[in-house]
Amino acid sequence: MDTLRLFFAHPLRAFRLELELEIAGETVALVGPSGAGKSTVLRAVAGLIRPEAGTISLNGDLWFDADRRVNRAPEDRSVGYVFQDYALFPHLTVERNVAFGGKRGVRELLKRFRIEHLAGARPGQLSGGERQRVGLARALARDPAVLLLDEPLSALDAQTRETVRIELQELLHDLELPTLLVTHDFEDAVALADRVGVLLEGQLLQSGTPAELVAAPADPFVASLTGGNLLAGRARGQANGLTEVILEEGSTVYSTQAASGRVGVIVQPWDVSIAREQPADSALNHIRAPISSLIPLGNRVRVRVGPLTAELTTASVERLGLAIGDNVVASFKATGTRLVPLRGE
Repeated sequence: MDTLRLFFAHPLRAFRLELELEIAGETVALVGPSGAGKSTVLRAVAGLIRPEAGTISLNGDLWFDADRRVNRAPEDRSVGYVFQDYALFPHLTVERNVAFGGKRGVRELLKRFRIEHLAGARPGQLSGGERQRVGLARALARDPAVLLLDEPLSALDAQTRETVRIELQELLHDLELPTLLVTHDFEDAVALADRVGVLLEGQLLQSGTPAELVAAPADPFVASLTGGNLLAGRARGQANGLTEVILEEGSTVYSTQAASGRVGVIVQPWDVSIAREQPADSALNHIRAPISSLIPLGNRVRVRVGPLTAELTTASVERLGLAIGDNVVASFKATGTRLVPLRGE
């Protein structure tokens, strides 16, 4: 099984990108905001930029080594690269665009991506989903050992995005290539990747399976990216073994985790319950506030109450008769919290 290994550093305008990563026959997603250094990583692997330091190798074969002055040209690296805007040649037909990647198996690739009927069309005549399929077919025409995807779904409308996401998920599973994709959308990363790394200002904050990042975010940014609630406050221990956190907006919550000083309290939306009145249960934490939004997500609804977002079933929302403006109580247990130091503290 092919293994891509990255260990390099490169200065960017406002910070230094530093990354150590190993990718075997799996898909790894780097997630982060625009300007975090994600696309620079792809360009370094493809040989489009020369990092300042470090190494890049496939199965021990060096593609780049700053100390040994090894820097393989892009055409000498077995890489298939799908750019964010797909970078198709507007004057070439679909078939010739794919053939530009490699002459072998073009017809088979057109058939595999269900675009053989578009062989004579030009990119300007294609939909967003069709252009994406052409970009993937061209990348795979090189018979690459490594696949690079730059924001593969960002150029698609919402309806097309869902369809193409499923198709791409199946494709990556079947290929079993070392695949590195970058995206700003955590949902895309969850759907497409076996592992996810969160990149911010050139630093890998945390990596793991999507489930690991959601269940145990190690950083406030990771928590917010994965959809968790983040409440800022000041923590102090108590004699009963709990940690009291006085939030910036004045209310107090409790956690079973030990901490002191400025912290972020992370609470996942599905750990927050909503009631009309404060329930008589084991939950220690209660915040009363009006509902500011109700956002349907399939058979669930995200309910915003003060600084918290709860995720309830549609049936629960209907049973409680919840509406925007209703004054309700959001509750969560001390065991359902995670305390992390705030960035810059």
